Amino acid sequence: MKYSDLIKKRYSVRKFSVKPVEQNKVAAILEAARVAPTACNNQPQRILVLQGAENMEKLKECTLCTFDAPMAMAVCCNMSEAWIRDYDNYNSGIIDASIVGTHIMLAVHDLGLGSTWVGYFDPAVFRKNFNLPDDIEPVALFPIGYPASDAEPAHPYSKRRPLEETVLYDSF
Repeated sequence: MKYSDLIKKRYSVRKFSVKPVEQNKVAAILEAARVAPTACNNQPQRILVLQGAENMEKLKECTLCTFDAPMAMAVCCNMSEAWIRDYDNYNSGIIDASIVGTHIMLAVHDLGLGSTWVGYFDPAVFRKNFNLPDDIEPVALFPIGYPASDAEPAHPYSKRRPLEETVLYDSF
């Protein structure tokens, strides 16, 4: 699939079939995440692959947004490994993890699977349930699976603002 088609056809899947995701597809998603760019190539991302009923139940304690997917990936960041901007000590870890998450989302769709970016979760419960060290920050969750036969984009999916409202040239 051409990239331009991929980015236009991908949508947030919120209804999954029970079919499990094959390990070769999990590996392909993780490879897409591995090659994502990060600031100064520090690669501070940490990805938790959550499979099996026990892990998915623990995930449900953190968020209502698992959509009964057969698996999920949680993108986290080791904040102590991320690049820090000299001017103001801004830590790039959340941005780096977000870039990795975008690679995951697009790879999932390219492989014929579905997902959605979940930011609505309790980080304290997630941290406890999955035993995260203090310097690992959970950033986003991705329920992953085969879309159900009746899955479809949410109503506002195709509504996009015109470029004139979101792009500025030269100054504000």
